Amino acid sequence: MAQSLETILENLLVPDNAVIQQATTQLQEAYKDPAIVPALCGVLGASQNPQVRQYAAVLLRRKIAKQWKKFDQETQASLKATLLQVLVQEPERTVRHAAAQIVGAVARHELQEGKWPELLQFIQDLIRDNEPSKREMGMFVLSTVCDTSAQGLQPHFASLFALFNTTLEDVDNRAVPFYTIQAMTSLVEYCGTEEAGTFQKLIPKVLAVIRHLLLQDEDQACEALEIFDELVECEVTIVVPHLKDIMQFCLEVSSNAELGDNIRVKALSFVSWLTRLKKKSILKHKLVEPVLSVVFPIMCTPAAEGEDDPDDTFIDELEASTPSSFASQVIDVMALNLPPEKLITPLMQLVGPALESENPYQRKAGLISMAVIAEGCSDHIQKKCLEPFLQVTCKNISDPNPIIRNAALFTMGQFSEHLQPGITKYHGDIVPLLINHLMQGEHSSKEGITKTYYALEEFVENLGKDILPYLPALMESLLSALTTSQAVHIKELAISAIGAIANAAGEAMVPYFQQVMEQLKPYIVQVLPESHQVLQVQALDTLGMFARTIGEQHFLPMAEECIQLGLKLVEEVDDPDLRRCSYGLFASVSTVLKANMAPYLPNITKHMLGSLRSTEGIIVSIKHSLKQNYRYIFDETNGVLNFVEEDLTEESEDEDDDDVEGYSVENSYLEEKEDTCNSFGEIAANSGSAFLPYLEECFNEIFKLIEYPAATIRKAAVTAVGQMCVALHKHFQQSNTEDSTGALAKLLSMSVPLMCQLVREDTDRTVAMTTLEVLSEMLKEIKTPVVAGEGHLDGIVTAVRDVLQTKTACQDDDDAEDDQQAEYDTMLIEYSGEVIPSLAVAIPGEQFAPYFAGFLPLLAGRFKRTSTDAERSFAVGTISEAIASMKAAVVPFVPHLYPIMLQAVKDENDEVRSNGVYGLGVLAEHSGEALYQHYPVMLQTLSEVSTIAGQQRRVVDNVCGAVARLIMANISAVPMDSVFPVLVGYLPLQEDFEENTTVYRCVVHLYQAGHPQVRTSTTSFS
Repeated sequence: MAQSLETILENLLVPDNAVIQQATTQLQEAYKDPAIVPALCGVLGASQNPQVRQYAAVLLRRKIAKQWKKFDQETQASLKATLLQVLVQEPERTVRHAAAQIVGAVARHELQEGKWPELLQFIQDLIRDNEPSKREMGMFVLSTVCDTSAQGLQPHFASLFALFNTTLEDVDNRAVPFYTIQAMTSLVEYCGTEEAGTFQKLIPKVLAVIRHLLLQDEDQACEALEIFDELVECEVTIVVPHLKDIMQFCLEVSSNAELGDNIRVKALSFVSWLTRLKKKSILKHKLVEPVLSVVFPIMCTPAAEGEDDPDDTFIDELEASTPSSFASQVIDVMALNLPPEKLITPLMQLVGPALESENPYQRKAGLISMAVIAEGCSDHIQKKCLEPFLQVTCKNISDPNPIIRNAALFTMGQFSEHLQPGITKYHGDIVPLLINHLMQGEHSSKEGITKTYYALEEFVENLGKDILPYLPALMESLLSALTTSQAVHIKELAISAIGAIANAAGEAMVPYFQQVMEQLKPYIVQVLPESHQVLQVQALDTLGMFARTIGEQHFLPMAEECIQLGLKLVEEVDDPDLRRCSYGLFASVSTVLKANMAPYLPNITKHMLGSLRSTEGIIVSIKHSLKQNYRYIFDETNGVLNFVEEDLTEESEDEDDDDVEGYSVENSYLEEKEDTCNSFGEIAANSGSAFLPYLEECFNEIFKLIEYPAATIRKAAVTAVGQMCVALHKHFQQSNTEDSTGALAKLLSMSVPLMCQLVREDTDRTVAMTTLEVLSEMLKEIKTPVVAGEGHLDGIVTAVRDVLQTKTACQDDDDAEDDQQAEYDTMLIEYSGEVIPSLAVAIPGEQFAPYFAGFLPLLAGRFKRTSTDAERSFAVGTISEAIASMKAAVVPFVPHLYPIMLQAVKDENDEVRSNGVYGLGVLAEHSGEALYQHYPVMLQTLSEVSTIAGQQRRVVDNVCGAVARLIMANISAVPMDSVFPVLVGYLPLQEDFEENTTVYRCVVHLYQAGHPQVRTSTTSFS
């Protein structure tokens, strides 16, 4: 059979499709013969054609990998002996490597069960051989075996690391150290505490090897650097002692313009990755300035001659392929993970001179640096440098150089998106400037127009009623673009901007609604060519925004038509973007139709469930080593690929695919799943009882996605699951029926424990924040049932406590003296704090008291003189809200809480002071006699606060609320003649309108009690 099989394989290499097709059919028939494996072995060992031998190795590896345990012992032994013989005798390097891949496939099965000791001896003999080529072969085989069988090699780790210590120093054949690093990379995941110390000692040698590879083979150096990615992800403790040296090495590589883009981007990627995971170590080793001194000059570098200048302002980290585009993402990551105080000062020392430079690329780098820190340093910028940042940005928006102007427009867009609400008060300067650029759009490049629309859209979306003076000019310009422009891109941008304006203007958009609909309708009612589908997608988004904002009475007449149009598009066009926008439209319209969504829900849920279950868009990544070793076959033939894919369907003893390095999903399909979850949650919340027949099935499908690899989908799934739990609870409440089947308890028993686990174990901060927010909302809305399940209360308490103690997976728990945190880390703490008063709402105060006793030291610890304003505000605000929920159960804590609140009232920061005033009021309201003796001091302190020059009105409003609470709690301790007239004099409240309820409750209380002062002081009310 071997002879005929060799002929078949030779024919598969002929550049003739008919011959290849015939040979493929013959090969499929040959595969049915049990003798196929020995025959392939025969071809591998005897054919004179190296391409045929390599071809045989490909097929043999697949066959062995999938069906090894089906072979009898005699066949297995024969195959193992043949493979080792081929490795020794094969003259062609590519075929030897292909045979080594087969050895790795066999080792995966054998070593796990402690079999094939001959293999390890064979490898050891090769590596110890005096001939460099044999040492290379031995090390390659070992790296392959480590890749497939790392777990089976664990008993041999000590001897392997001793071997690596030697092979990393092989100077006669530089491939040996390279394959050593590959072997070590494969073992990282399985290294424990015992191996960590040994591994650590090898890191300097690894760095030396990579440094040499940079001169010899950049591609191999790039591959070797992956060992650090693996270490940081799996065993970061191994890296920590050498962190500074590794970072300095990566910075050297990044800054070396003589090297290729791939290796430089790889080095920058590691700098970024390490900044995310070991931010405290970055600070400890004082690496912020060294990193900035490298990445900022890279950002200043113009495109190479003959290349277009990269539009790096819209490139995310996964897509960045040049050092200049990736460098800005490194600064973005630093802003998201480092304390603003540690980043902004050294960065501005570089940005300042750059903004004064005549070099447009330096000015662009300065602007982009300000842009990318806006998200991570939002609070700091708004409080300390917003005005100068805006001044320099506005100045550069008017620059004649498009490189500078476009960078400034992007920066304004970033500011508008992330510096809310502070930036909106500058609308008088910014909106006219942007409108002017919008009207000059016909003279701009596509990039300039895109940036102008981006800046405008982000700014106006959050303006609210402040948009009204600009509405006529904006709509005139946008409607003109829609009616006169022939460019699809401009129409898309204009439609999107109209949606943003509708979000801000609300019912003020009614006069423009019909005009807009006339422009949108052609893109909604019919199937468009692919080149125009972006308009259809954007039109659906904007239509959905109108449904949410212009008022139910204005949108209701066309609500059902919108549902029908959306369903028609979903059924006729197979496009993930169109589906997700249609689902978003259904969710928007559900805010108008509510229970009247019922007739459409069968069709809507069918399509949306299909999107959740879909596996479309999955991309399989083949292992790099296989691509290298089988390059000729993978690139030049179709027959073997088709046949091998068919062979995948054969029965095998395991489902793992050794060829696959990983899976990814195209962005549009990820966004489809994310938006489907979000839309499901909204539809469930808005449709009420009409959604009940579909709730269980939809919940179960969404629940599966809570552990999806993409963080955006995990967040959307958690949110939707929470909304469905709340929706079911509201159904029972509104219908006044009991949950006789335990449906809600079942949903909660599934979701609450998993949410607690997510908070503790998810490595993405935004997932943890979203989960905490959902838990808090569920506790407030559903209350006791959320904590009624077994372990639910303790699980929630533990999750919150772990966040407060920075013990969760997404927090850097390194011991470090610096207490400063990145703003996003502070936000995570704040989200955990919101759960505490929600818990107090869900369970009786007396039951909550022991848990509050555990939380109090953790919260009070953040109210220190050295704490940031944000930390102090958070601590006081959280305690205050908890007091309000606990009511009389707070009395035992008064001795601890009163000093905190009194100190907070005197704080220099307005926000802390405001929270302290509120906290002092609710403490007095609920503590009864425990605070009577302190009334004179409290009233005097509140009086002093209200009269501070330049005091924020919100603080004064809170003082009014606090005084009202003191009066209602113990009127006899308040000198009403002097206090009440002052209280009335501050009315009406101007900012904190929530305190209106408290103040007027006090007034009513006094009227009912017939207090003489109330009639004297409130005559102005009438």
